Amino acid sequence: MQHHWLRNLAVIVLAGLVLAACTSSGKKGAQEPLPGNEQPTVTAPAQSDSEISRSVDASGNPINPQTGQPLTRVFYFDYDKANLQPESLAILELHAAFLKSAQDRRVTIDGYTDERGTREYNLALGERRAEAVATFLVSQGVRRSQIDVVSYGEERPADPGHTEAAWAKNRRAELVYH
Repeated sequence: MQHHWLRNLAVIVLAGLVLAACTSSGKKGAQEPLPGNEQPTVTAPAQSDSEISRSVDASGNPINPQTGQPLTRVFYFDYDKANLQPESLAILELHAAFLKSAQDRRVTIDGYTDERGTREYNLALGERRAEAVATFLVSQGVRRSQIDVVSYGEERPADPGHTEAAWAKNRRAELVYH
């Protein structure tokens, strides 16, 4: 009974995060799409669980059954935010379908920030970003026991530059399958 309550709470929190992201004023740090950001907006295909579980590359990472391309495993965030971008949700639904069909698989969600802020703050923000992804996956039916969360904060930047474009690439969460 408590498990259903937690799941419902997670869904409500996620809905609030999505609504907050959709209703932001856009005044602070409106950004152009990231260069090289290959996060196409897709809808989850109607695939059976067995089709999704067979949709993996040679390393065992999930691929999009419709396109045959690897699923995007990097999700970007706005400055000082841990809200999932609306365009990330469809791809995360495909990851959730994969994990539900392959319950022996595990995923670690690594959270990152840009270099601005204290080390402690960035570690906490990186964790909130990774947890936002984990909460969404759980709300889609993935078992929490399949998910680990790690925050690297500002460590391990994707782009070592000191520009807004570099910082935008570093504000991310990455899925690493095991």
